[in-house]
Amino acid sequence: MSIDDIIAQGVARAVKELYGVDADPKTIQPQTTKKEFEGNLTIVVFPWVKVARKSPEAVGKEIGDWLVENEPAVDRFNVIKGFLNIVIEPGFWSTVLRHVQESSDWGMKAATEDSPLVMVEYSSPNTNKPLHLGHVRNNLLGYSLAEILKACGNRVVKTNIVNDRGIHICKSMLAWKKWGEGATPESRGVKGDHLIGDFYVLFDKHYKAELEQLMAEGKTKEEAEAASPLMQEARAMLRAWEAKDPEIRSLWEMMNSWVYAGFDETYKRMGVDFDKIYYESQTYLEGKEKVLEGLEKGMMYRKDDGSVWADLTAEGLDHKLLLRSDGTSVYMTQDIGTAKMRFSDYPIDKMIYVVGNEQNYHFQVLSLLLDRLGFKWGKDLVHFSYGMVELPEGKMKSREGTVVDADDLMDEMVSTARAVSAELGKLDGCTEAEINEISEMVGLGALKYFLLKVDPRKNMTFNPKETIDFNGNTGPFIQYTYARIRSVLRKAEEAGMSFSGYEGVKPEEREIAVIQRLADYPQVVAEAGRSYSPALIANYAYDLVKEYNQFYHDCSILREEDPAKRALRLALSESTARTVRSAMGLLGIKVPERM
Repeated sequence: MSIDDIIAQGVARAVKELYGVDADPKTIQPQTTKKEFEGNLTIVVFPWVKVARKSPEAVGKEIGDWLVENEPAVDRFNVIKGFLNIVIEPGFWSTVLRHVQESSDWGMKAATEDSPLVMVEYSSPNTNKPLHLGHVRNNLLGYSLAEILKACGNRVVKTNIVNDRGIHICKSMLAWKKWGEGATPESRGVKGDHLIGDFYVLFDKHYKAELEQLMAEGKTKEEAEAASPLMQEARAMLRAWEAKDPEIRSLWEMMNSWVYAGFDETYKRMGVDFDKIYYESQTYLEGKEKVLEGLEKGMMYRKDDGSVWADLTAEGLDHKLLLRSDGTSVYMTQDIGTAKMRFSDYPIDKMIYVVGNEQNYHFQVLSLLLDRLGFKWGKDLVHFSYGMVELPEGKMKSREGTVVDADDLMDEMVSTARAVSAELGKLDGCTEAEINEISEMVGLGALKYFLLKVDPRKNMTFNPKETIDFNGNTGPFIQYTYARIRSVLRKAEEAGMSFSGYEGVKPEEREIAVIQRLADYPQVVAEAGRSYSPALIANYAYDLVKEYNQFYHDCSILREEDPAKRALRLALSESTARTVRSAMGLLGIKVPERM
């Protein structure tokens, strides 16, 4: 049982005995006491003020007195207004540490057959370009969220929907057909997704030149766009694709296979994976079928031009187009089709879509439509809405070729990590293989941590120069602290030092601060799962290593002569390393054993 649970149960017993109130210990949530006050844990006593008919200060004092008298874990207390600050009996922290040390999966809750099945969708790339910085944030958030939800005891399915059809795909295909001269990833010596992205940019270049020529001939911008031969060819290609033209479909399959091979390479290096991948080319017809079924049942309506719409005005929204007049589907229809396929594949209890905040309205509408069409989780679907990533120079644009490719970004991060680590002497004595492995870990760890430590709902500016710093709230700082602890532990093991036998030792202030932070981990994981926030895990890891470094600075470990004290400090160090590795693992970040 954690120290929080012990105090919560003690308070529940106190209010029952003092005021006759049956309080559920689960509703009593001790908080870490603010640094400016004496105490380890703080209880808010306002919920019992009314029934006690006393001031908050008096209620706090009565509960505090009861705890000191009846709960061995409580040493003393103080009351500030309605806040009861509790000081835990110093010797009790040894028991807390032993509990952490003996729990091999500290902070983790195992799933059972009856646990909720949560599906998390993330990535959602288009097959006309490589993954870029925006996709990196999406993938890292989605993967981390899935790992956190698993740690909270859910069964989790990680899924991806690939946007492999539409006019944007045809633009790359047409450019390859016109100007590709039979180019392949092998002949050009580039990854397949980069090759296709180059043709997407090339299409845009020719299209813009065409528009300029047409406008120079006296057409307005709108007239030029309507008259553009290139765009007309691309639309004709899309119609041929929908009609299953064998030549167009063959070209599409070949170019997509190049892209998928490139994506797989990027995903593997990024450290993300999926249990199931869906493709819009397979789901959009399912969506049309579901919409037409809704039309028959009177849930949708058809306009005179043949288009199909949903009237959402009763829900405070507007009318939403679901099928165009020519019968082609829109993104909403495709999402309905994907939902149908997923629900037939898995008995989903909750569906979480990791998609940027520019799609907030889309998911409001999707939730209503899925509920209307009978999906039990539709009304409660979660749109994990996150902010955009910008560069110090501004926004990225794929069609103009100004995006930061994920592959290039990872290369740059690893190269920078290698240079900075070498300059600081972190790689001294390492073999070339170790240097490569550490540089990869630190570079990608810096990237992931920087993107995940920020509240996901906020827009953020990504500046690679700020990420690789071995001081401050960064991935490398946490990784280096982990490697330092592992070095201490190896020396202790080599010297045959014991990590047990510290029962009865009263930890010092610095030791207590670390133990309490370790004790917080299960609650932090649970809250990160409740609030869908990997940032809570990231900042917890930073706070933990910051406390540990203060302890490391002030307390001798290997040179401590008292075997019981030394054992406590080694147990504390080992538990810290394990918890750091666990927390960073939830973020998809590896930690090096040496550095």
